Amino acid sequence: MIQISFKASFLRQLNKLEKALAEEALEKIEILKDRENHKKLKVHKLHGGFSGCFSFSVNYRTRIIFEYLSDKEIALLYIGDHDLYE
Repeated sequence: MIQISFKASFLRQLNKLEKALAEEALEKIEILKDRENHKKLKVHKLHGGFSGCFSFSVNYRTRIIFEYLSDKEIALLYIGDHDLYE
């Protein structure tokens, strides 16, 4: 099982989401804890300004950006729509 930590910026963004979307995001984060599910979540490596980070979809519009701190630990950095990539 992978340990998940939350950056302060991520928590602020999560708290601003509508309740249903925040709950959906938390469900996906639980799924992320099992590396076997990363393919199901379509985890992918980012490039450019987010080089070294990874992303997965909460839904068709909302994404979570994270980084691996180690093989067994992930830090969630940002949650939002595709504007995060700009």
